[in-house]
Amino acid sequence: MAAIDWLIVLLYLLLTLGLGLYLSGKASEGLEAFFVSGRSLPWWLSGTSMAATTFSIDTPLYIAGVVASRGVSGNWEWWSFGIAHVVMIYIFARMWRRSGVVTDAQLTEIRYGGSMAAILRAVKAFLFAVPINCIGIGYAMLAMVKVIDALELWQSLGIEPGENLKLWSVVGVSLFVLFYAGISGLWGVVATDFFQFFLGLFGAIAVAAIAVSHVGGIYELIPLVQEQTDTDILAFLPLNTETASLSLSTFGAYLLIQWWAFRRSDGGGEFIQRLLASKNEAEAEKAAWFFNILHYVVRTWPWILVALVALVVYPNLEDRELGYPKLMLDFLPPAMLGLVVASLLAAFMSTVSTSINWGASYLTNDLYLRFFRPESTQSELVLVGRMSSIMVTVLGAIAAFYAQDVATVFRLVIAIGTGPGLVLILRWFWWRINAAAELASMVGGFVVGLTTSVVPILTIQDFGLRLLVTAGISGICWIAAMLLTAPESDQTLDEFYRLVRPGGPGWRRQRSRTGLKPAQSLPQDLLKVSAAILLLFGAMFAVGGFLLLNQGVGWMSLIVAVAGAMMLRYVSKLRVAPMARPGLEDEL
Repeated sequence: MAAIDWLIVLLYLLLTLGLGLYLSGKASEGLEAFFVSGRSLPWWLSGTSMAATTFSIDTPLYIAGVVASRGVSGNWEWWSFGIAHVVMIYIFARMWRRSGVVTDAQLTEIRYGGSMAAILRAVKAFLFAVPINCIGIGYAMLAMVKVIDALELWQSLGIEPGENLKLWSVVGVSLFVLFYAGISGLWGVVATDFFQFFLGLFGAIAVAAIAVSHVGGIYELIPLVQEQTDTDILAFLPLNTETASLSLSTFGAYLLIQWWAFRRSDGGGEFIQRLLASKNEAEAEKAAWFFNILHYVVRTWPWILVALVALVVYPNLEDRELGYPKLMLDFLPPAMLGLVVASLLAAFMSTVSTSINWGASYLTNDLYLRFFRPESTQSELVLVGRMSSIMVTVLGAIAAFYAQDVATVFRLVIAIGTGPGLVLILRWFWWRINAAAELASMVGGFVVGLTTSVVPILTIQDFGLRLLVTAGISGICWIAAMLLTAPESDQTLDEFYRLVRPGGPGWRRQRSRTGLKPAQSLPQDLLKVSAAILLLFGAMFAVGGFLLLNQGVGWMSLIVAVAGAMMLRYVSKLRVAPMARPGLEDEL
């Protein structure tokens, strides 16, 4: 890092701080202003913020390790969530916005009633705010430490750091993030996310372009990559079991289990926060679409290109996750290096700021306000939100001291979050799901996922089998809990239906009692989901196919994308409004 590089990084930090200070007044207006921006976010800002949240400094490192160990098809570990994210667009985005809650944990006491609902809300808020959220912050900090080490940032200042100094420097950056996130709330988070996302995207594209150019261009890169291994490292689907880099069992678990069994099956906490903060239902749906395009179609391939170049340039690199920062250090000129380091810092800060605000929202809204001080004033809640932000940051830093490997921690996050997904989907469409079922699914999945990941004698090495076992045992737990406990009261179910008005056959009695038609046509929305999945994955693989010189895959994927777009356009024009004609609710 030359002096110009450090200057660019410093200017970026000052710009971020200034924006946070400028928006601090908006956050002080009250609970909703601090955690959901007064429900006034436009779709483009909300959608970009969602994409920025999923783009942390750990992401390019994680993908470099995945491609090296499991090939391009190994990315199905996160690509599979695209199915759930498309479902979020057409099935859940509008319902979440109609619910009017501040956090997804708050919905539990609207959907369910009695003491069990209160217990579920408290447990859910604690699990999401502390262990799950802080583990995520911890592995983002770990990735930052790896980048600091690989780029020799301290050495460029003439300092030879020990491991503790590297980690404390990351904690220092996190405290900086805490400052602007704590004073400006979600407004500051999403506003800085907007700039951080596009700076991060610029950095990823710049590294990819320079790295590919170094090896002679894409036409030279592809044969060199294929020479590195006997496996079909460039395959998008591991269909050839003899040369596949990813096992068929693990791929099957990604495609058939992970996306619906994971705790984000109906949106996911940070995404739900952005949907709740959108101006209205239509804006929430647009935001969800914009996120999917940015996250899967736009951002996937620069990371994968860099990972492939790293395989060729550093064939004997022991820690494959360091391929990305090493390429930056070896091939980026001064000033450009500063911009790309700033882009990685932006990616880190966008994720950590979201995690801080999101975790604090549970501690403030679902624990403090609900159970300790229901009579709290708005100014008091803002103060508690800021104090909670400090606590979440400190716990995340503690987690970082114990994390060792980005990909391993990422899989741990998936494992401990697997189990409750199906219940989270069904609770919107079937009256019989009760609080006991959701609590059993969440706790059961967390315990099984944790023990099969970290307890030596119980650890399941095959990740696909681990997901299957976790989802299976969790399913047994919640089905038993549901059948052994009473359903929710008619009053609770009727009030939930009046508020959200979901479609489907699971609410016939509530529709009959309330006299209200559903606000969605579930069959039509499911057709939209099918078409949108074809469009999204077709577009993503078309870009990848042409980029990696696989013309057959490129053209076939493009045809799939066009067919999906035409189908989506046709289905969207159908006039199948549920309230349009009598008796339609029975057909649904």
